[in-house]
Amino acid sequence: MDAEHIALERTLVDYTDGTTTFEGYVARPAGLGPSAPCVLLAHEWSGLSEPIKRSADRLAALGYVCFAADVYGKGVRGDPMGDNSHLMEPMLADRALLRRRLLAGLDAAAAVPGVEPSRIAAVGYCFGGLCALDLARAAPPNLVAAVSIHGVLQPPQVTEQGQINASVLLLHGWEDPVAPPADVLAIAQELTDAGADWQLHAYGHARHAFTFAGANFPERGIIYDARADRRSWAAMKGFLAEALGVKA
Repeated sequence: MDAEHIALERTLVDYTDGTTTFEGYVARPAGLGPSAPCVLLAHEWSGLSEPIKRSADRLAALGYVCFAADVYGKGVRGDPMGDNSHLMEPMLADRALLRRRLLAGLDAAAAVPGVEPSRIAAVGYCFGGLCALDLARAAPPNLVAAVSIHGVLQPPQVTEQGQINASVLLLHGWEDPVAPPADVLAIAQELTDAGADWQLHAYGHARHAFTFAGANFPERGIIYDARADRRSWAAMKGFLAEALGVKA
């Protein structure tokens, strides 16, 4: 079942971190019962864009409340097909700030009516993959799983890394120039040292943004790969079902 064939309820939710207001997007299947598991979707570098909302709808159609979080601020949006470095770079330069905003988004997701606060997983693509991993690194007690899809893998070095309690799934294009093999080996060691339950699926010949239909910038190592897209979706589906205790 996908978002085109299931009735979804959609709402916008304002939440804050300090003096900054953020706008989350919530999608859920119509008639979904109480105490439902939740997937927190972390946006890529363009912010809470229409493509991210469509991704949230697709995840919600699997039977979850999907909360698409916002780390830039309400109304701060980039161009899904353009260069959004000016939005992302300040977050990469201050990973402590990014962590606070991610935790604020997690709190907002847990407070959505009908969400079971102890059954939340984080999913993210590209910059959002880094966000999902940084949430797992923060080790909030109600985060049970994190999925990074062609994500940035480098650690935040905010504090000494403690135990990571969330299960972690890395879905990685082996020829991704944003996450070269040295970064893959480094995060494997990081997750092992942190005692995490982790998996790595590496897709041969796939590059960065392999799930983004229409991506075709080979000079930057950004190319859509239908096979890796299909396989990564199936892997994520099964992983979330196991972690959140639902039927795949």
